[in-house]
Amino acid sequence: MITLLRTNANNTDFQSLVLLLDQHLKIKDGDEHWFFAQFNKVDNINYVVVAYKDGVAVGCGAIKDYEGKTVEIKRMFVPEEYRGQGIGHRVLDELEAWAKELHYVECILETGKKQDDAINLYKKSGYKLMTNYGQYYGVENSVCMKKVI
Repeated sequence: MITLLRTNANNTDFQSLVLLLDQHLKIKDGDEHWFFAQFNKVDNINYVVVAYKDGVAVGCGAIKDYEGKTVEIKRMFVPEEYRGQGIGHRVLDELEAWAKELHYVECILETGKKQDDAINLYKKSGYKLMTNYGQYYGVENSVCMKKVI
């Protein structure tokens, strides 16, 4: 059974999953990892969801204020051995519900072109491609998406 916990970036399970995510991205992103890593700090993230299966942390994600009524989805990750079980969808749904409760009306996110699993998850969840925003503007290997919630 999957359970979800709303927490913040100080949660040690979240921090452990983020370390695994960063290791995964270092391999996927290759030489560009340094560029993306600078935008993935978690110290200013107050809204985190951690998914548990039988007491083990198996997924995470976060939301961060972006601008006005827009929130940015950050640090979404499910370790490979737990993929295909709907965990990413559950985390994303919970983040969107939380964003609505906080009176946001839109979610945006950035992922890498090499992150096929992530892109598919977001498309299945109703996210649409958008022009790259902020620090990702003009970055060829970035894919930016948005969804009205």
